[in-house]
Formats: sequence, structure tokens, C-alpha cells
Amino acid sequence: MSSIRIRPAAPADAPLILTFIRQLAEYERDPNAVVMTEDQLLRDGFGRDRYFECLIAESNGQPAGFALFFPIYSTWKGRSIHLEDLFVLPEFRKQGIGKALLRRVASIAVERGCARLQWDVLEWNKLALDFYRALGAVTLDEWRIMRVTGAALNALAEPES
Repeated sequence: MSSIRIRPAAPADAPLILTFIRQLAEYERDPNAVVMTEDQLLRDGFGRDRYFECLIAESNGQPAGFALFFPIYSTWKGRSIHLEDLFVLPEFRKQGIGKALLRRVASIAVERGCARLQWDVLEWNKLALDFYRALGAVTLDEWRIMRVTGAALNALAEPES
């Protein structure tokens, strides 16, 4: 039986976190989408103005997965947490590591008085959908994610003349 340890990520984990991010992008069929750097992770996760938090899962002392999350705010419910990524390496799956990571993030949400914990799942990822639903998560089919990036973001940010 494996020994699972969940710990907060440290600055020295930036290369490991980036490796997990790249492996997740590969799994999600978009390996070329990652432009993140270790320097960005250090600045945004461990600097003075922290944008995210990260947990590292270890199985028998070996890095096995991670959870990356950050606070959000619901105007209807108040404090909330958004789980950006939850990923377990294939060789460590089916050992309770994903559940342990999700439970820890949920515990943090409860400790901080959050009204909800939310995340996004690709519609084709049936394994993840089944996993999350078995833990009590519900799918919000009536909502759509909206996103503006790159040139469209820059154009939107420009003041009107």
C-alpha cells in the first residue's frame, strides 16, 4: 500500500510544477499551448503578490501529482476557490491521490469560509467527470466559459477614441 503525502508547493518545486503542467497539457490533447515558464510560476505562486497556490502529492516519496488553485469571488455566495488544475501521473492513478488532493483543496475552502469550490472539465474527459460526480460534484450544463486572449484581449483593453 502506498503512502500518500500532500504538501504545499515550495519555490524549489517550480520545475516540477511546470513538468506537471506540460504533462497535463499533453493529456488534454494540447501540448503546444503551454507558454508558462518557471520564472512566471515563481513570481505568481511564491512572490509577494501571490496569484495561486499549489499542492504537491507524493506517493512513497515520489512526486505523483498536483493541484493548483486560487481564490475567486461570487457576488451571490461570497468567497470561493477555483481549482485550475488537478493532475496525477498515469502510473500513480487509481491509488487515491486525486481524491486526496481534491479533499485537501476542499478542506482549505472550508477553513477559509468559502461557499464553493469549482473547476472546469473537458467534456470528453469521461473518467474525470465520473470521478468528480462520484465525489458529489455537479455539472453546470447551462453555463458556458467565456475567454478573451491575445490580440482580442489587447483590443478590448484599449480605450475608446
